[in-house]
Amino acid sequence: MTVATAVTPPIAKFRLHETDTGSPQVQIALLTARINQLSAHFQAHKKDFNSRQGLLKMVSRRRRLLEYLKRHDEAAYRSLLDALNLRK
Repeated sequence: MTVATAVTPPIAKFRLHETDTGSPQVQIALLTARINQLSAHFQAHKKDFNSRQGLLKMVSRRRRLLEYLKRHDEAAYRSLLDALNLRK
């Protein structure tokens, strides 16, 4: 799977307008897809500590974006959590 095909579904599902690639909803969806992919990677590669550090950075970035979204648009925050099946 190429990067373009992996990135397109989350962008298409969560964008706010036709050219939207940077809204918090899209960024959170992209980070969630990448986090899920890396989590599956760690099932087979338990000692890949360098990638684990990148995963932790992505998780914290997603957490900060979720906090921002919650402060500015709680309805969008709740709908995004439901759509991505995130706990909170």
